Amino acid sequence: MNSPDKAPVKIEKHIQVESSEADAVTLLADASGLSKQAIKKVMASGAVWHTRGKQTHRIRRAKKALVAGDELHLYYDEAILAQQPAQAELIADETSFSIWFKPRGMFSQGSKWGDHCSIDRHVETRMQRPAFIVHRLDRHASGLMIIAHSKKIAAAFAKLFRERKIDKRYEAIVSGRFPEMLTMDTPVDYKAAVSHARLLNYDSESDRSLLEINIETGRKHQIRQHLAEAGFPIIGDRLYGKADEKEGDLQLLSSALAFASPADGEFKNYRIAPGAGLLQQHHTP
Repeated sequence: MNSPDKAPVKIEKHIQVESSEADAVTLLADASGLSKQAIKKVMASGAVWHTRGKQTHRIRRAKKALVAGDELHLYYDEAILAQQPAQAELIADETSFSIWFKPRGMFSQGSKWGDHCSIDRHVETRMQRPAFIVHRLDRHASGLMIIAHSKKIAAAFAKLFRERKIDKRYEAIVSGRFPEMLTMDTPVDYKAAVSHARLLNYDSESDRSLLEINIETGRKHQIRQHLAEAGFPIIGDRLYGKADEKEGDLQLLSSALAFASPADGEFKNYRIAPGAGLLQQHHTP
């Protein structure tokens, strides 16, 4: 563990494999100066990659067979690897896909620096099935997410999202008294973006409003930007709202998902009780 005044160690290495007799752990340990035990932990966290030809994948097995011409890639970031993964909650297992409640702090997807804190890895490990992300949710937001368990179902969900056949609803707590209804259509990253919000509840004592939001487009940080630009920043949004640590976590929740299942056409409707996920800090499946 580093002392508070010492910067976390960050190492990036790219190693050419020269012999099929070589083993990944030894090569990476020699190149990085890390112990073999540390390398194995990094592998388990998804921060070691293997390239053969045009294919690059994470490797997690210490005994991965190598051939001359392969490449190994190490992305070691002590700060990232020290993060503790949050626990997502299974809402519904529909066999070919599942619905999960992603807590605040969990990533929707991993990066080259690791995936041990991502929901796809969490689901893959817990269910012992492939896990494919079909939509994303901000790391600092919480709520419902769909995880597909095959490439075919993932592609079918992607098509539903493109065709706007999935009804997604969000809740947010914002500063100020919000109007009964408001449509926001300011472009996000120079792309068309439309968000609709309605007031669910206003608390005069705190001067905060609970909103339900649905969006016609899915731009990055769309809801956060639109509400901030309208003069109603989301509580806890230190990127677009107030840089106030006292406000706590981002009060943005993916509260409802409704669609015709791509597996059998049956209509599915998953919803968190209005206000439960944010106001009471728990959810009701």
